[in-house]
Amino acid sequence: MKRFAFAMALIGSVCYLTGAATADAASCLIVTLTGTMGGPPNYNGLAGPGTLVHYGDDVNNCSAVTMQFDAGRGTSMRLSQLNVTPVQINAVFFTHMHSDHVDGFADLMQLRWHFDSKGPKVDVVCTSDTVSTLGFTISCQKFIAHLADPYVQSGEIAQRLSESKDRLKGGPAELVHLITFEAKNEPQVVWTSGDVKVSAIRSTHIAGHASYRVDTPAGSVVIGGDAGNDTFAPPRASSTSDEVETLAKGADIIVHSAIHPVMGPGKGSGVPPPIFFRQSTASDLGALAKRAGAKYLMLTHLIPPMGAVRVGPYTIPGGALTQADYRKAVEESGFSGITVVGTDLASVRLPAK
Repeated sequence: MKRFAFAMALIGSVCYLTGAATADAASCLIVTLTGTMGGPPNYNGLAGPGTLVHYGDDVNNCSAVTMQFDAGRGTSMRLSQLNVTPVQINAVFFTHMHSDHVDGFADLMQLRWHFDSKGPKVDVVCTSDTVSTLGFTISCQKFIAHLADPYVQSGEIAQRLSESKDRLKGGPAELVHLITFEAKNEPQVVWTSGDVKVSAIRSTHIAGHASYRVDTPAGSVVIGGDAGNDTFAPPRASSTSDEVETLAKGADIIVHSAIHPVMGPGKGSGVPPPIFFRQSTASDLGALAKRAGAKYLMLTHLIPPMGAVRVGPYTIPGGALTQADYRKAVEESGFSGITVVGTDLASVRLPAK
């Protein structure tokens, strides 16, 4: 009886300690760049722009909630390198409807439809239809509605349905739960899941562009997209977005597209001034991160990509840039936090291990 009582007490102690460890598991946030190519061109196998945000705790490897921000070409390939399958994505957020930010979404959803058609729908969050100053409409809603059109017209959907009746007849678009919002000049909550809150704000790049902030008990991250200043050319105080700066106050991590100042007008790159001026420079992003009090600045969508002597039709004055060139541009602003010059799969974890 004494041995039995001791054994039961030991088991009870183990169960108690295991339960306590589970209950007290530290929350964590992981931010990974799934693609860092700047703009529509290709260079050296870089994937198109995208950021994966994981939140959870040490028990579930920070993966209770999984969010993808933008999905440029090659997104599903980068996710596979992280052992993340399409069905594990809880929500996809689009900053804007430029092709380099959305080209990989059809592939992601086709894979989800092909292998997990009976699984849960994925939330897709983006701005509502926005009429540009030129009179045409930017529509995330139509993009989603017509997502599978090439596959339907080619016979792909019908052929795949003949293989398995478990697949949804309408194709990948039927696996989307679309959530649209009207972008405003102040942050608004657009999506929640448990302890995770995602806010959005209007920002300037093209019509319908939005930037996002993810807040969790483990920390916060702002995804700026391709945001730039509302004033398209000098004179202006900065190339960065005032709205993004509002969103970023007190954030731990800022993820943002960046153009190097060397690509500016009059320096020989050939980049048209309107294209240069609608991007945020690495130097000004450093100043924004300093003012916001961020711990990390992750530069992505690099223009030009490191190592390239040309990007599309444009030359790099003085030759290819390095990480040191981008870091120097940021450090000139006085930012003293950690600068991550984006490479595909570069990652930051909060809290750091």
